[in-house]
Amino acid sequence: MRLDKCFSLILLLVTISAGAQQTSPQTPSKPVFTLQEVMIPVRDGVHLQTAILTPAGQQGALPILFRRTPYGVPDKPPEQMPSSMKELAQDGYIFVIQNLRGRFKSEGVFNLSSWVDPNDPKATNETTDAYDSIEWLVKNVPNNNGKVGMYGVSYDGLTTALTLLHPHPALKAISEQASPVDQWMNDDDHRYGALRESYDFEYAVMEQADKNKNTYFEFETYDTYEWYLKLGPLSNINAKYLHGSIPYWNSSVDHPDYDEFWKKEAWVNQLHASTVPNLNVAGFWDQEDPWGPWQIFRHAEENDPQHTNFIVAGPWFHGEWQAAKGEGIGLIPFGGHETSREFRENIEAPFFRYYLHDQGEKPQWQASTFQSGSNTWHTYAVWPPKEAKNTNLYLHDEGTLSFSAPEAKSEGYREYVSDPANPVPYRERPISPTYPGGDWRTWEVADQRFVDHRPDVLSFVSEPLDHDITVTGPVAADLYASTSGTDSDFVVKLIDVYPQDAQKNVWNVDEGPKPGQYAQSLDGYELPIAMEVRRGRYLASYEKPQPLTPNKPTEWNVPLRDRDHVFLKGHRIMVQIQSTWFPVIDRNPQKFVPSIYKATNADFVPATQRVYCSPELPSHIVLPVMP
Repeated sequence: MRLDKCFSLILLLVTISAGAQQTSPQTPSKPVFTLQEVMIPVRDGVHLQTAILTPAGQQGALPILFRRTPYGVPDKPPEQMPSSMKELAQDGYIFVIQNLRGRFKSEGVFNLSSWVDPNDPKATNETTDAYDSIEWLVKNVPNNNGKVGMYGVSYDGLTTALTLLHPHPALKAISEQASPVDQWMNDDDHRYGALRESYDFEYAVMEQADKNKNTYFEFETYDTYEWYLKLGPLSNINAKYLHGSIPYWNSSVDHPDYDEFWKKEAWVNQLHASTVPNLNVAGFWDQEDPWGPWQIFRHAEENDPQHTNFIVAGPWFHGEWQAAKGEGIGLIPFGGHETSREFRENIEAPFFRYYLHDQGEKPQWQASTFQSGSNTWHTYAVWPPKEAKNTNLYLHDEGTLSFSAPEAKSEGYREYVSDPANPVPYRERPISPTYPGGDWRTWEVADQRFVDHRPDVLSFVSEPLDHDITVTGPVAADLYASTSGTDSDFVVKLIDVYPQDAQKNVWNVDEGPKPGQYAQSLDGYELPIAMEVRRGRYLASYEKPQPLTPNKPTEWNVPLRDRDHVFLKGHRIMVQIQSTWFPVIDRNPQKFVPSIYKATNADFVPATQRVYCSPELPSHIVLPVMP
């Protein structure tokens, strides 16, 4: 639920605010929309600030496309069509954007919460506010056809998805894009209970420091790695900076484990059917909400007799599918495809056209992906595809990877020392603040050579592949590891290693890059395909953390989420393992304490970590390989 996550709305607002500057003052453009601001009443008497954008020169009744956001609504109509709306606008819609309660001019209190209490008829939440707003819109917006759709990215995706719990009868289709579902288990704030320290802290400040704006925390140093390391234990955030002023941060530190507070926030556990035709959208390199869309898709699939539950996934960072073109991510090109435009033109617009305009055809697939590696679009009748066969890729103690299981020999493990005082950075330093923007968006595709020489990072690499290997479906790591401490983290990265002559496959090396092509070399590039962390204290129970037994080998199951990627012939597959990932993940003291949020400096200790690669303890990656 983040500003970068509301990527499409930002594009709209930027276009609106910049429209006058982009147009010559001598020849002003005619606005493409007319704008009306209203305050919509909801059931408890609160009024919500709402902007209604009606197409200039509208003829005939049109459906409404509705978006609900905490980030602000436009105060004037755009003079040029925003690229993120172009394909939809061609079909004709009345666009409505509403500030959530407690944000900007909307009345009430912004709780930064996704809790919906189905047993309290008097409760107000994002589900009831959406229901009441749709009721008002269909009755009061002139010349609407009685059909409403909702869509949005990130927090806007969440408010869209929450309508599945109690949709208004006029709501005929939604596209929940990068919606979070369970903030403790995954998505924005945690990864299976491991706190996303820099992200959680910076976002809580941004949204709750001032209701009338998005606030960026002012760091004393540009390199936030240095700032967070000097900060020390997490308790210093309140002690030195926030002083209890940010409610969401207070809730995070007051509830370190998966207790009732977090279980109530996990709204997806109430979802068991596709109650409205819904198009989930996920990015394989979404640095904020990579998990939620797949969980909504799977929960809605529990009861989907009309086959109205769909998912689209591509090689995108958070919200990139709403960018103008989407020709690549970071340094990685998409083979000439404009994936963002193609998604909106060929998938998103036809989806809403079918359900809101009664035109075109219903999607004949359950899942559609833009497959990285091959750079091709694919559709699947079911997800994951039944043809995919789970195949083990084994780690070997000499630092290699292969599809052959380990044989009895030598040590049967590799080890390293993890020191919380010198944690592995999650991206190359200096690490800029998460907001506003910057290089945060593309860090998940950054070349991992910046850490593979560190003594506290183990690298395992295969021989060059003699054929393409297509991985389609859920990927996971099954790790056998031990620590000399009583608590620990293990981070697993699955990496596609490009050959040393990879660049000649991007463009003609004699001619060099053409305009718009990537000028930096991909030779030897180590591209992360999947990365995740597990925290040892939660291996046995998320609700009741338990210490690890020092030096005892333990099985660590590390889900690496759904993927669709081709490791091309001549490339190599690599796995990296480490125990710190800072400051995107907070430092584990490596000494068990009741709450890491209350750890002291003395609790942070070095530990010797072992990763086992023996016939008895065969650490491996599970790849769903297509024939």
